Amino acid sequence: MDALPPVLKSLTASGLSRRNRKIFIFPGVLFALIALAVFLIFGRRAPPLIVQTEKVARRNLTEIVEANGKIQPVVQVSISPEVSGEIIDLPVKEGQRVKKGDLLVKINPDICLAALNQAKAGYESSLASEASAQANLEKAQADFERNQELFHRRLLAESDFDEFKAARNMAQAQLDNAVDQVDVSKAAVDSAQDALNKTTIVSPLDGTVSELNSQVGERVLGTVQNEGTEIMIISDLSKMEARVDVGEMDVVGIKPGQKATLDVDAFQDRKFAGVVTDVATSSLDNNQPQGMSGGDNGQTQEATKFEVRIRFTDKAAFRPGMSVSAEIETSYRTNALTVPLASVTTRSVSQKLDPQPNHGTNAAASGTNAAQISNGGEPSKLEDVVFVIEGDRARVAPVKIGICDDNYWEITSGLTNGQEIVSGGYRAIGRDLRDGSRVKKGSALAAAEK
Repeated sequence: MDALPPVLKSLTASGLSRRNRKIFIFPGVLFALIALAVFLIFGRRAPPLIVQTEKVARRNLTEIVEANGKIQPVVQVSISPEVSGEIIDLPVKEGQRVKKGDLLVKINPDICLAALNQAKAGYESSLASEASAQANLEKAQADFERNQELFHRRLLAESDFDEFKAARNMAQAQLDNAVDQVDVSKAAVDSAQDALNKTTIVSPLDGTVSELNSQVGERVLGTVQNEGTEIMIISDLSKMEARVDVGEMDVVGIKPGQKATLDVDAFQDRKFAGVVTDVATSSLDNNQPQGMSGGDNGQTQEATKFEVRIRFTDKAAFRPGMSVSAEIETSYRTNALTVPLASVTTRSVSQKLDPQPNHGTNAAASGTNAAQISNGGEPSKLEDVVFVIEGDRARVAPVKIGICDDNYWEITSGLTNGQEIVSGGYRAIGRDLRDGSRVKKGSALAAAEK
């Protein structure tokens, strides 16, 4: 080194100095980066989620099924003629009260009267034929008996005797046929008389003419061979019922005898009491093709509905066809353990799935949803949960739910009375909260601003 020229000595010293500085700078930078990462991970803790809470409490619950429909009389009769012809008398009008046996319609009887006279003539002719056949039989019988005596005395040939015997048998057959013709003619007279009687239609019950579709002079068709003309409808308006359509998921819980509250659009200031009297055993479209409506894929199957009949126990001036809404009480619980509807959500057992938001309508149904797929492509089981407050943390608590009303779920297992649970907000329960998440109690407004 001492033998080197001054310029080389200077360059060599400068190179060594830079190398030493690099050795000390690189570890310093690396340490600074590690410290920054540790600070970012552990130094900046995520702020707590603002939630609303409520305590588990005992309440009385009534599960309600809602349905819409129309008011109809319990008893109503469609009046259609059994004979065809022209209406010559129609002494009633729509809305008129009638009693059983009152005249409703009279159809021109001329054709039926002519048919009756013809049938009677045929009947008289058959009676005459019967009398003639009877006389012929008596003569043939007498001839047979007289010639039978001669035959036994061997005064008559056997061939001649056979002729008298055959004549007697033929006369008997003609009489039998004449008797049958009398019966046929008598039936024709009765049928013609019945048709003539049916040209006059009387009311089968005490009621009101709720619908009148025909007028005097109109020709109507009978219902014996054809789909007859509906002339009018007689209804007993003293006994009314609501006929509502209930979906297949709810109809299984409805039974005759259950109470219902009825809201009639025409009586907005009143609520009416009712009792379920009948639940359909087949759907409304059971004998029809499934209804289809346009959708994204061109066809969408309509929901299956069942008719439920609810008898009004309160009376009012109801009219057939009025719109009605029904709330049917299907289940009732006394002193049940309850939580708000919004508190129940669904999560996968493994907690690896995205949470399934709960819309507060049917957590039980969403709890069985296996549409979401966990890591690996296998379906994961979802279960109903609530978030229990433990200090400043929210802990997942699996629960089993029972019935619900408009505000609360019944909890059959998983919680105890008085536990504090998260009741809001919707986003926190449905998406953000995890087991062990830090929480802070606040108002719904603060949660929204957050």
